[in-house]
Amino acid sequence: GMPTYDNTNFISLVKQLVESGKQTAQMIKSVKFLKDAKESIEKVSSVVQQLRAVEEIGQNNQRLITVMQNDVLDILNSPYIKPEEVSRVVKSFDAIVQNSLETVDFIDEVLSSDYLKMSDAERAEILKAKELESKQMVSNITTKTKRYRDIISFRKMQDKVNNRETFY
Repeated sequence: GMPTYDNTNFISLVKQLVESGKQTAQMIKSVKFLKDAKESIEKVSSVVQQLRAVEEIGQNNQRLITVMQNDVLDILNSPYIKPEEVSRVVKSFDAIVQNSLETVDFIDEVLSSDYLKMSDAERAEILKAKELESKQMVSNITTKTKRYRDIISFRKMQDKVNNRETFY
């Protein structure tokens, strides 16, 4: 016996291999598409995180401005804050405001340039750190404002006690 070849089976095998190759190529395209989609979603997620952080920092800076416009002015105008204390009060709040302005400048630099060719994730991490820093500034200014209001309240009470009229 001489072996015989069945051309039909051979052609069928080749067709199956070609079809399998097409399916594999399609699967590779699908995997690449999904990988690209995942990267796009991660980039969008990172950008959204950056935007949220920047928005939070902006809101915190607005709180600082509001405190400076209202509370600090009230503290400075209080008759219970001594003239020699005014510069100390102003300096303590000014340091926080200067830090806030530097944060805004830094954020502008991070967002407007490639800032040392950092990735979106690295940029988001920096912005998150600055967001935390701005929350701490708001906390500091709130604490300072409360402390000065307490001092004013104490001195006011002390003034009433010291200057009350006696009826005996």
